[in-house]
Amino acid sequence: MQKIGVIGCGLMGSGIVKTLVKNDFEVFIYDVNKNAVSDLRKIGALPQENAHEVAKKVEALILSLPSPSLVENILTDSLDGVLNIMKKDTFILDMSTNDVKTTKILHDKAKSYNLHFYDCPLSGGPEGARTGSLTIMVGGEPSFYKNILPILEVLGENIFYVGEKGTGQVAKLCNNMLVAGIISLGSQVLLTAEKSGLSKEKLHSILQTGSAQTKVMEVFGPNILKESYENMNFSLSNMVKDINLYEKLAEITNTSSETTKQICKLFDRAMEKEEEDLDATAVYQEIYKQTTVSNFN
Repeated sequence: MQKIGVIGCGLMGSGIVKTLVKNDFEVFIYDVNKNAVSDLRKIGALPQENAHEVAKKVEALILSLPSPSLVENILTDSLDGVLNIMKKDTFILDMSTNDVKTTKILHDKAKSYNLHFYDCPLSGGPEGARTGSLTIMVGGEPSFYKNILPILEVLGENIFYVGEKGTGQVAKLCNNMLVAGIISLGSQVLLTAEKSGLSKEKLHSILQTGSAQTKVMEVFGPNILKESYENMNFSLSNMVKDINLYEKLAEITNTSSETTKQICKLFDRAMEKEEEDLDATAVYQEIYKQTTVSNFN
């Protein structure tokens, strides 16, 4: 497969496009953000007027969209949906982070059109997308998995076939809840250290050489240390969306706990008070405010 479509050219989608173009794929793109599309045209991507024009031309369609409702609309909307215009045996790779129930429904709808749907959520951030070093978690029918591997191997270094439809999204939602928890707890202990006379920087260095070492704090720690959240590793708005999708899954499976509920509440409050185009580490500000209020009381 050499003709690939990408719908959604944000931080992750644009990195995916750049990597595909660099590896000599013919890449057809669409996004409502004309500036993002214009930048990608300069490197050889082929902008289209709408999602239909992308879907008609490609052998595999990648979706990189910020919400389950957008994924569903792109595929199934009565006017703008693409399922009924795609060529038979075309592959749909949903690289968004999506709701598990919605993913299963979309898989079945695609199958009714003789299309092959795989949930392929990503970990590794915009840098991983740009460098082709992503971790990719794949759910879908095993019989056609080998057909999409050449695309996945260009985009990722660690590719896991997880299981049947929806299981890729299960893996991703669990991943992001754990990341959110580590960011929260990391913020808390760094703040405690700072208020106890030990600099955040010194404690972070110690933690990253001992048993508490974690890639999450390697990636997100610098923003917390600088207390500057414009450097976007993963947006606050996307983190709020993903961990609430996790909590929805946990409730369905009767595995919800006070721990994850509190993490969701913390990020929800941060989202209410902060600009949504900040990095997820902006939750540090909410934790700081809580300690200030507590001390005042």
